[in-house]
Parts: sequence; C-alpha cells; structure tokens
Amino acid sequence: MADSTVYQASTTAPVNIAVVKYWGKRDPKLNLPTNSSLSVTLSQSDLRTHTTAACSSTFGSDDSLLLNGSPQDVSGARTQACFRELRSLRAALEAADPSLPKLSTLTLKIVSENNFPTAAGLASSAAGFAALVRAIADLYQLPATKTELSKIARQGSGSACRSLFGGYVAWDMGSAADGSDSQAVEIAPASHWPNMRALILVASAEKKGVSSTAGMQTTVATSELFQRRAEIVVPKHMEQMIKAVKDKDFELFGKVTMMESNSFHATCLDTFPPIFYLNDTSRAAIRVVEAINEKAGKIIAAYTFDAGPNCVIYFEEEHMAEVAGAIKSVLGSVEGWEGKGEEVKTSDAAHLDERAVKALQEGLSRVIFTGVGEGPISVKESLLK
Repeated sequence: MADSTVYQASTTAPVNIAVVKYWGKRDPKLNLPTNSSLSVTLSQSDLRTHTTAACSSTFGSDDSLLLNGSPQDVSGARTQACFRELRSLRAALEAADPSLPKLSTLTLKIVSENNFPTAAGLASSAAGFAALVRAIADLYQLPATKTELSKIARQGSGSACRSLFGGYVAWDMGSAADGSDSQAVEIAPASHWPNMRALILVASAEKKGVSSTAGMQTTVATSELFQRRAEIVVPKHMEQMIKAVKDKDFELFGKVTMMESNSFHATCLDTFPPIFYLNDTSRAAIRVVEAINEKAGKIIAAYTFDAGPNCVIYFEEEHMAEVAGAIKSVLGSVEGWEGKGEEVKTSDAAHLDERAVKALQEGLSRVIFTGVGEGPISVKESLLK
C-alpha cells in the first residue's frame, strides 16, 4: 500500500537590510554577485516570512507554492534550482540509508505568509527564499550547515543567503565559476551588538517600478561608475564595516552605511536609462537624519535605502530619544507606532527641516520600529490547510 503520509516542517525567516549593498551579477544564472555585501538581520517579531514545506504522494504531480493566499509560479529557474539542490541532498541521505522514506521523490507543497508588504523594497524575496530553503531542509532533515544552505538560497534570491543567519552577516562574493565559494558567513551574532535599532519609514507599499534583477542587469551593462564601485569602493567599505561591527563603533558604522547607500544609488542614477528608486519622501528622510546628526555633533543615526524608496534608519538604543523620539514627535500620527513603538517617547524636533517634515508627513504610509534579530526559527504552527 502506498504511503499517504503528509510530511511537513515549518519555519520563520527574517528580513535583512544591507549596509554594504549587493548590486550586480557576474553570473545571473547562479546569482553570483560582482561584489561582497554585509547586512543586519532584523527582528522577526516585526518582519518575517512564515513558511510550511510539505510533501506527500497525495499532492498530485506538480510542486506548488502559495504566497499570502495567491498561487505562485514555481517553474522558474530560481525556484527550481532550490528544489533541485535540496532534493539532491535528501536523495543522497536516502541512498546512504535505505530505511528512510523517499521524500525526495514526493511532490512539494509550500505555503508561505509575509507579515509585511511584498515586493516593496523590504527584502521580501530574501526572507521568502531563506524560509523556503530552511523549511525544506528541515522537512528533509538535512545535516547541512547554514553556510551550505546559504549557497542554495542564494540561487533563489541573492540576498536570501544572508537571511539564513541572525545578527551581522557577510555574503562573500567568491571567485569560483560554479559559485561553490559564494556564501554567507556570520560576522557577529545579534548578541554581540544587541542595542542596534532600526526605524523603517515606509514611503510606499506599492510594487517597485524596476525590479532588482532587471535594474542590476541594466546597471552592469551601462553604468560607468559601476566598475569602480565593485572593484574599489565596496572592498574598502566591507573592510571598514567589518571593523565597525566587531568594534561596535557606531560612528564608523553610520558613516559607511550612508556613504554606501549613496554610492549604490549613484550607480542607479548613472545607469542608462537612469533608475530612480528614491523619491521626494526618501530625500526628506535623508535631510531629517542629517539634522539629527548635526544637532548631536556626531553620527548617531544612519540612513540606508535598498532598491526602493523606504528609508531604514539605524541607531543605538541609547540614542532612542534623539533619533526615534524626534521622528515620532513629527510623525506620531503615522501608522505603526502601536506595539513596540509605543515605548518611544517623543522629544524635541525643532531642529528638523520643516519642508522635510512636511514631505514625510505627506509621503509615509507607516513606520516599523525594530532592531537586530535572530536567523530562521523552526516553529510548530503549520500553514497547511
């Protein structure tokens, strides 16, 4: 009699926001980057993807993925690469131990939910593919390390490799043609620098006009600044950022974070035709951060923008009043302060540029108050109906 068991495993995975940006591919098929990158993993209590991976002989013949209630196409090369690699690892286990159920031959059903807007510049694909790979790895009971799994997640979404770790994570670009050394490694756990906070100003929950994949390809093909960024600017920033994290030196961390964001978006503008990920609301957020630092007389807040208009402001908890408090005093009516953000007390905001404040008030849809967090977590709650 055929085995009709439904095997399943569930996990949650975090968003990561890069402070040294990944932009450009040396091999689009394998998602091999033109430069290394470094990110901060954010708390899953605020931003996460929850995924259940299941397999059964009762699921029919086609693998499936349901994201936020909507069926997704899993025939694409990226998703298929993840499925293929993970099935291969499971098949090797089954070959070594014939008593194991042949899960590698069964149809996969993946159900996934985000608690944040998808495709809005909030690294949804990173959390999504990290959760997918981790959940299937748990389903298949693979002994692979996080770094080994990061090579698989990278093939689904480049920055997903960093979401397999908590804390402060580097993606080493590697040099091997087959991508065998392009992987994520932990620079420091969340516990090393636990007082790092992040305030996300969500300028738009709309799907961005130019996808990261398309934008990267155009930048590589047309930007004259791009090669200098990849060969000179980013290696210097990586070295400085690793030192800043290890030394818990926020002034260096903040300076490099902002310069790196500016460099990345400069290459987007230098792309032909130019790519405009930032908007008026984004630029207003930059002016507010600059005013906060000017009043403090040093860098206590750092802005960064991924491929979208949303501003992520990093700061240390001891500067909560000067940073989050000042922003809350002018944006207190914006959705998102409920919950953890309620602990933020409003403070003086007279030094903030009035025009910038007005632009933020008109252009923001919500704020998300969060901090550094852990990597994927296995959970009992199944999304399978």
